[in-house]
Amino acid sequence: MDRRVANDPTPGLCELCLVAAQDDRRMCYSERMSDHAADQLVRMDRDGAVVTVTMNRPDARNALSPALIDALGAAIDEIEDDPSLRAMILAGEGPCFCAGMDLKGVLEDAEAMSGMLHGLSRVMRRIRRLTIPTIARVQKAAVGGGCGLMVVTDFAITHPDSKVGYPEVSLGVCPAVVAPWLIRKVGPGRARTMLLEGGTVSGEEGHRIGLATHLVEADRLDEQARELAENLTKGGPIATAATKRWLNELDGSLEDAPFETAAAISARVISGDEAQQRLQRIFGTKAGS
Repeated sequence: MDRRVANDPTPGLCELCLVAAQDDRRMCYSERMSDHAADQLVRMDRDGAVVTVTMNRPDARNALSPALIDALGAAIDEIEDDPSLRAMILAGEGPCFCAGMDLKGVLEDAEAMSGMLHGLSRVMRRIRRLTIPTIARVQKAAVGGGCGLMVVTDFAITHPDSKVGYPEVSLGVCPAVVAPWLIRKVGPGRARTMLLEGGTVSGEEGHRIGLATHLVEADRLDEQARELAENLTKGGPIATAATKRWLNELDGSLEDAPFETAAAISARVISGDEAQQRLQRIFGTKAGS
């Protein structure tokens, strides 16, 4: 199983980059991919009844570009069409799981930014609604939209010194698009605190407050994800699918309107003067240039 999409190798201005620039530090460096690897924005690897979906933009810290979001949607298409699959692992190539939204090229284009946010919203809903259990394998960083992917899965595995969270408000950006999933994961009170304070927390703290379901040392992430996935394949497929659908119905994950509204709010705020001016100050130039 292999999904190839158009080459999109250019590192963008992701949410993690913005935080690093604001704090005058750098995080998550990676080596440049080969041309062959770069043209596969999402890689799908199957082992028995378990499929691993790997975001493959390590140069850009797996930041969520429109092309990467589309490629994730195409991967979900394949999973939905294969009834023999019993569990999915969502991973990120290179040092980082996902550094958030890739703002380069869309930040000053309101229509493109809106399209990307609505696209991410749809992908998160489709991951949530898969009939098979889903696991996020989170190394180094899951920030903003990346943390959204982390909390929308059924399980999330990370390590104690990873960085997870939502820095949007300090950047003048509204995290509305990810807020519904965070509320479902950690509850409205804790979600309110996290989103209004902004910033990130360690993987250890993220596990304590419920962002991650499992905490292991970094060198055991693959092993733990595989063990969990194999265990989940033992459940009856009909019972598992029915349980997931009922849980999704109970917590409102099958509704579309609130998620579309959330994406629209995020798009409106990031295209406004406050966000644009704040992001330009962080970089000392136009944020989309």
